[in-house]
Amino acid sequence: MSAISTQDRLQDPAKPLDALLAAYCVGALDRPAHALVASHLLLNPKNRRFVAALEDLAAGEVERVEPAPLSDRDARLAAVFASASPIVAPAPQSVLPAPLLRLVGSEISDLRWRKKIPGVREYKISESIRGEASLLWISGGSRVPSHTHEGSEVTLVLQGAFSDVTGRYGRGDIAIADADLDHRPMTSDGEDCICFAVTDAPLRLTGPVGRILDRFFGRTH
Repeated sequence: MSAISTQDRLQDPAKPLDALLAAYCVGALDRPAHALVASHLLLNPKNRRFVAALEDLAAGEVERVEPAPLSDRDARLAAVFASASPIVAPAPQSVLPAPLLRLVGSEISDLRWRKKIPGVREYKISESIRGEASLLWISGGSRVPSHTHEGSEVTLVLQGAFSDVTGRYGRGDIAIADADLDHRPMTSDGEDCICFAVTDAPLRLTGPVGRILDRFFGRTH
């Protein structure tokens, strides 16, 4: 991919995935989102060339900057190595790619899943005021209740597939949702769907379920 086509992709506001890949290249993502994108690039190679072009552009900018002297080099290196996550070797045919396996620390069969709603189990990896990161295990042929988002949700499919109004997503694909999208994803028949989702704000149920909850809790929007 040429530098011109890379610039064209970056300047297109209709491509949130490209913006996510650009943030990955410059190190602007938190650890869960970084692991999500790294896993996507392992599972789905179609965006590797674009990311390589972005890294070349970033390297060119760095070369134009006069490096600052590094003080306390040994102490800084020691701090980096001390904070590095231990490398966990992926099991053969693992559902979790290596970046996610390092983040989670265990294979999915060893995790303590929690029932979220009928047909959906969750393993929460992290949670903070900035959002959360979770693995979701959804039964095949199931519909998730209609919902929208108060912020953004980035979802990587690890097994199976699901569809919504924006298209169909299979292993290695990333789906990005925001407050403008009200959807009701449905998983494909015949295989459970396992996803890794990173959000920066809670989702909000819509449709009949959401209206019932709004009446019960007296919520208005």
